[in-house]
Amino acid sequence: MATDKKASIMVVDDEYGVRESFNMILSHNYNVFLAESGKQALDIFTNNSIDLILLDIIMPRISGLDLLTQFKELDQNVEIIMVSAVKDVETAVTAMKYGAYDYVVKPFIVEDIKNLIGRAIEKHRLVKEVTYLRNELERYHPFEMIIGKDKKMMELLDLVSTISKSDGSVLIQGESGTGKELIARAIHKLDTRGDHPFVVINCAAIPSTLMESEIFGHNKGAFTGASSTKLGKLELADKGIGFLDDVDILDIGMQAKLLRVIQEKELERLGSTKIIKIDVRFIAASNKNLEELVKCEAFREDLYYRLNVFPITLPPLRERRADIPLLLDHFLEKYARQSGKPPKRFSKSALKFLTDHYDWPGNVRELQNLVERLSTTVKGHTIYPKNLSVFSMTKKEIKDMALKEAVNLFEKQFIEEALARSGGNRLEAAKMLGIHRNTLLKKLSE
Repeated sequence: MATDKKASIMVVDDEYGVRESFNMILSHNYNVFLAESGKQALDIFTNNSIDLILLDIIMPRISGLDLLTQFKELDQNVEIIMVSAVKDVETAVTAMKYGAYDYVVKPFIVEDIKNLIGRAIEKHRLVKEVTYLRNELERYHPFEMIIGKDKKMMELLDLVSTISKSDGSVLIQGESGTGKELIARAIHKLDTRGDHPFVVINCAAIPSTLMESEIFGHNKGAFTGASSTKLGKLELADKGIGFLDDVDILDIGMQAKLLRVIQEKELERLGSTKIIKIDVRFIAASNKNLEELVKCEAFREDLYYRLNVFPITLPPLRERRADIPLLLDHFLEKYARQSGKPPKRFSKSALKFLTDHYDWPGNVRELQNLVERLSTTVKGHTIYPKNLSVFSMTKKEIKDMALKEAVNLFEKQFIEEALARSGGNRLEAAKMLGIHRNTLLKKLSE
């Protein structure tokens, strides 16, 4: 957004001298409009983009407070500074209640009023910028970062759209790297709570000794080192969503305390007996099977059922192989934009290996990391099987392949790439591979 354009200020006062005084003070830095009556002010306001209004309280025919209300109805973001010759606390309070930015009394010190106007204009600019950014975000689909056309993903996204209309707790389960937080954020985006906070509570990253303080907050002096009062993450999530990532990490004691908060919708900070009411929708995530943890008494059954109102299970990447080429292209484009260079591409055989034969134990996160590494280290525009460090990848898991089969697959792909680079010239391909032409012909027949 441009910031060099002059802001526009309208002075509304029935006294000529006051209008001209403001005009002299402000015209060097702002576009100034002058109005001597409420009617004229409303005409100017409806036909021009006004950022700030200096509005006299005592006006003929229509009062300044009534004008304030009308201006705010037309544009709730316009900033208004009320001006009066009489210091009246009650009127000032009423003006602020109706949406005035501030209240000043005539006569005033020029530098003081200029500073006040500067702050009001800056606030107006920031509000406009936030509104602009919010509108830009609204243009995008809530599933913008969730790449996929696989049937399982389509069904899952349809489920997300449905449960976002409710207010019940959601439990998202799936292997590491499948995108549990992305799903949680999509629910937040679609939820009526979307304008309120989405607070991540990463249970695995919080030391057990600090868990209660991080989640519920603490008062000053609650424990050694508590030098000031701190709001807990659930208090910060009020009216919004609290995302409990790796919820299985919580010990049984913390699980009991969390259960009480979910049931009673209230909490107490450490070191305080004051009850704090909260309104939070809970979304929990785990890469472990909580039902199995309940059976072995590692997770509270009552908490499990409280969180599992709407269960979501994310499929691993190996079960949605049709999405692998889409994800590879997405991340190639992403890292190309970051580097300012044209995006690389995977050769046909490299793409086939990654799509059909590798099981991606680290799921989408592993795929993203691989593409980032290859986008940086591969010097050419095309990524071949030899660039994949294939044998280090086979240490993890290659789909149902014996060693001989995996070696044969790699050899076949390597020969195909040599032929592709030589334009189909077998003699040239054999030289690239460091073997005799007859050996190459034999391998091709095999």
